[in-house]
Amino acid sequence: MIGRLLGTVVDKQAPDLLIDVNGVGYEVQLPLTSFYELPEVGQTATVFTHFVVREDAQLLYGFNSKQERALFRLLIKANGVGPKLALTILSGLTAEQFVQCVEHDDVTTLVKLPGVGKKTAERLLIEMRDRIKELNMAPSALPANVAGTASPLIKSNGMDDAVSALVSLGYSPQQAQKSVKAVYSDGDDSEVVIRNALKSML
Repeated sequence: MIGRLLGTVVDKQAPDLLIDVNGVGYEVQLPLTSFYELPEVGQTATVFTHFVVREDAQLLYGFNSKQERALFRLLIKANGVGPKLALTILSGLTAEQFVQCVEHDDVTTLVKLPGVGKKTAERLLIEMRDRIKELNMAPSALPANVAGTASPLIKSNGMDDAVSALVSLGYSPQQAQKSVKAVYSDGDDSEVVIRNALKSML
């Protein structure tokens, strides 16, 4: 089990990170809420990881805190929730905001995330109600996750990076393009575009 990586950021293209650890490059997928916290390319980063082994692939998922990783692990235990959907949920909501959704039975916010229908949202709220107590996490206000302060990441003026990131998280190309186009301003970094696009859809 690979539980943590400490190394140099080589490349990052939301939601993917390439981190060099003693000469070995690890490819890691992060929820956007964690991705925003990454330092610049060339700087040192610590990523808490969850290793998934499948018949056709070995995948590393990364998080900037043990609490986020713990929530991810709780999510993938829920019926009908795999790693990709859990990553999507934690890209649209911070761990604290997800806790708030559960505590307030907020189906409306959850169903706005791609891949989360009403039945899935209702099942998640029921299954997670007792599980989240072990996280000891205070809820935060919605929807600050996409409007909060984040470290600069991709210095790009193109819209393509933002659209690609949203599509990789499960949004349809049409939905991603529409939301990005609606919030894009000339000169915006991809980080800004992605955050504002997510905010517009929640």
